[in-house]
Amino acid sequence: MSRTPRLHPDGLTRCPWPGDDPLYVAYHDTEWGVPEYDDRALYEKLILDGFQAGLSWITILRKRDNFRKAFDDFQPEKIARYNAKKVHALMNDAGIVRNRAKIDGAILSAKSYLEIMEKGPGFSQLLWDFLDGRPKVNHFKTTASVPASTPLSVQISKDLSSRGFKFVGPTIVYAFMQATGMVNDHLVDCHCHATCGKTQRKPRLKVK
Repeated sequence: MSRTPRLHPDGLTRCPWPGDDPLYVAYHDTEWGVPEYDDRALYEKLILDGFQAGLSWITILRKRDNFRKAFDDFQPEKIARYNAKKVHALMNDAGIVRNRAKIDGAILSAKSYLEIMEKGPGFSQLLWDFLDGRPKVNHFKTTASVPASTPLSVQISKDLSSRGFKFVGPTIVYAFMQATGMVNDHLVDCHCHATCGKTQRKPRLKVK
């Protein structure tokens, strides 16, 4: 795969990684790198990034709606109460990634999330306080320059791990930071680089 931005038929230059996959291109244009401040949405993305470990993100993206249905729309209050019967049902759900350690990790992370929400400072504030509330804007020209982790992702990883979160290693955390706009890692010539920090995420309709 190319490491430099590429011009698409619609006349827009994009980072190379979404290729020509319509779902991936839409995700790149409307979600990736757009600052996310909603507590629950941040929890969902962190859990999905944990499920991505060892897989490609497009694999998770294609299953995301199935994940939302299987995991009660990623409501931590419900996930924290999952019992053995529910875990068994998830392990038999072909629509998601069936990994027992990751499912158990989502449950433990939900409990940690609820503790942060109840005792402070709140999940979004906890994360964004590491950046004083503002995205870090990088100016990379090729994907070869984009790091897999940074000292800050290591710091956040350690903090989340100490609070009981699972599957929050430095590389997973950095991918999470990129996706939720804590860092802007769109390549400088990508049409999203200048605008994603100014974009407002649209509230998502809940899965029924």
